[in-house]
Amino acid sequence: MTKKSATAGKSVRNVLWLWWKLVVVVSLTLCVLAFLKLQSYSELSSSISSRSRPVDYSGNPKVAFLFLVRRNFPLDFLWGGFFENADTGNFSIYIHSEPGFVFDESTTRSSLFYDRQLRNSIKVAWGESSMIQAEKLLLGSALDDPANQRFVLLSDSCVPLYNFSFIYNYLMASPRSYVDSFLDKKDGRYNPKMSPYIPISKWRKGSQWITLIRKHAEVVADDDAVFPVFKMFCKRRPPLEASKGKKNMKLQKQHNCIPDEHYVQTLLAMHDFDGELERRTITYTEWNESVTNMEKKGWHPITFSYADAGPVQIKRIKDIRNVYYASEYRTEWCRSNSTMVPCFLFARKFSRGAAMRLSSEGVVSQFDATSIMYSTP
Repeated sequence: MTKKSATAGKSVRNVLWLWWKLVVVVSLTLCVLAFLKLQSYSELSSSISSRSRPVDYSGNPKVAFLFLVRRNFPLDFLWGGFFENADTGNFSIYIHSEPGFVFDESTTRSSLFYDRQLRNSIKVAWGESSMIQAEKLLLGSALDDPANQRFVLLSDSCVPLYNFSFIYNYLMASPRSYVDSFLDKKDGRYNPKMSPYIPISKWRKGSQWITLIRKHAEVVADDDAVFPVFKMFCKRRPPLEASKGKKNMKLQKQHNCIPDEHYVQTLLAMHDFDGELERRTITYTEWNESVTNMEKKGWHPITFSYADAGPVQIKRIKDIRNVYYASEYRTEWCRSNSTMVPCFLFARKFSRGAAMRLSSEGVVSQFDATSIMYSTP
């Protein structure tokens, strides 16, 4: 019995020793892998920083208008009027639509949009990384023209609040990008699995609708280190479904990360560009808090109807001169080179009827709304 006990005790010690060695080996392996990942990220980040397109341009700078649309362009008549009296040497137009959709005389009323769609467009889904991939494609195409020095991202429901000349001079007067960017402390959207690629100290949140100078546009278009991490770990939480019952509780514990509200802001912060930004968007959105039986409270953009697009409502938006950021206790006064300016040049989301009113009342350009009442598309 004594020999058996001694043998059993020795076996237990051997097993414990083997387990201890295994734990040490696994721990060291994980540490090495983490170090290699961090080193790999640093090398990729450095290569992106040093990568640049050869640009030798000293002519008239252009503003690249980058439209992210679902399929067609429902407000093309309003934007056609906006561009109508502008010098074609001062702007360029790029449209990301669904793959295979072509802008021609059968799909748009303005010849300015003919053949302006990207040939390498992708299928985009709201709240997924495909949204920022489409933005990167738009920036990449626009960067091929060295004359493009400002890059404005807009949706198919955006409208201009001023004429082209005012917007052009506003954008060119500042050497900074306009990027709504603030610390994200409350929502729990940061996924710890993003570390060490994306440090939590660089995690930012803000509006998708950005305006970039060329230097920053190149960083976003050329990034191939941070975007894959977003694609893997920044995903929106699945919606609540009554049929899933208790499983909903588990789903709601997932990180609810909306890629297009974090990517550009975080990427630029990781490159230490915070000091080169006007940390605000120039595209106005009116938000409304709503709630349903199956969803928690959430903020949703209001769509402006015909009745909401009168002179009084538009003047209210134009008169805004500062924006308050509660998470940073910061009031951002809207300036350009130390001069107070209107905060917003564009607004969303506008229905077709609202855009018709803007045009017919001359907010953008004089326009006879009856000319499209019964026409197609």
